[in-house]
Amino acid sequence: MDKYVIEGGRRLTGTVTVQSAKNSVLPLLAASILTGDEVVLRAVPAITDVVSMTEILRGLGADVRFDGDDLRIDSSGAEGYAVPASLSRELRSSVFMLGALLSRFRRASCAYPGGCDIGLRPIDLHLAALRRLGVEIEEREGRILCSAEKLRGAEVVLDFPSVGATENILLAAVCAEGTTTVCGAAKEPEICDLARFLNEMGAKVRGAGSDVIAIEGVPRLHGAKFTPMKDRIEAGTFLLAAAICGGEIETEGVRGETLGLLLHKLRENGCKIHAKNDKIRLQSSGKLRCNRRVETMPYPGFPTDLQAQETALNAGGEGVTLIVENLFETRFKYVPELMKMGADIEVRGRSALVRGRRLHGASVTCGDLRGGAALVLAALGAEGVSEVCDLSHIDRGYADFEGKLVRLGASLRRVRI
Repeated sequence: MDKYVIEGGRRLTGTVTVQSAKNSVLPLLAASILTGDEVVLRAVPAITDVVSMTEILRGLGADVRFDGDDLRIDSSGAEGYAVPASLSRELRSSVFMLGALLSRFRRASCAYPGGCDIGLRPIDLHLAALRRLGVEIEEREGRILCSAEKLRGAEVVLDFPSVGATENILLAAVCAEGTTTVCGAAKEPEICDLARFLNEMGAKVRGAGSDVIAIEGVPRLHGAKFTPMKDRIEAGTFLLAAAICGGEIETEGVRGETLGLLLHKLRENGCKIHAKNDKIRLQSSGKLRCNRRVETMPYPGFPTDLQAQETALNAGGEGVTLIVENLFETRFKYVPELMKMGADIEVRGRSALVRGRRLHGASVTCGDLRGGAALVLAALGAEGVSEVCDLSHIDRGYADFEGKLVRLGASLRRVRI
């Protein structure tokens, strides 16, 4: 197990080139098994979640290898349809394999997916949607067993705009007979990225980015070369870090409109923001006003994946903030660790009342990916030295996190325990 040793109080200055988006790359990797032709994904970060997904593909018979920063996937030899339980339980995105494997082999099996412990995250919406497409599903001994003699297009209505369910429907419907219409679809940019990739492979997907998506089934898909979108959550994390520490940074690769509500909140805090094309520049004095209220919502609302980092900012600000988490019921599990650094936070259900105050160094432990990032950000802005332990969670979503922070001026080193 590794830890960061962080000396707080250093200003951050410079440019961050943002990595390809974890939340886009993972469903793209699932989609790669839809064809027996080679698929090339360019500039893929070798984060733990990506490595876990490549192991799932290899376990199904695909040949997967890094060629520099590019990832080459040849699924011509893939025959398996059962995702190993050990890998399913490590990775939430293993659930995407259901739709993709059903499309390719008309059979799929996986254990209930794992990932960060931030709530129940039930997959009922996924399974109900697959049943609408003609899939028979049996749940037995902790595994989900799916089969379909034929996938048929249908109208699927989602009661909630679930990103994962929307992506699973796309993967299952691209080679179904007829047209599938998804009503109440998620609108996240990562949905659009998956649709673009599928269309590059020969699919016929229209309406991605709106709440109604139409998928006209095609007989087969072919290989493609594709560059995934950049990671708006990574960009937001570094913008929040610079806001907390003070200084001036610019992120490259993410357009401001994909982080519209975050940028609005940062302006409320007192930061100066300039966004043009795929560059976002932030200037901060480090002395921040707290936001009155931050409430997570599906896109284009405030991202749940930035809620913990936003809470860290307000914990060290001036004033009082109400944070409301609408997507995951246990996403405040990081709060007790933040309180070790002096944060004054009262959690009640899905809401947290944050009274801003100066934070101090402490030894804390990561419990999930975004909560871990929040602890690092808080330590960067705190007085004194902090230790942030169990970096395996951070490694799931951020490539060279410490290197990028050090190049911006942070005092941070990684130590093996």
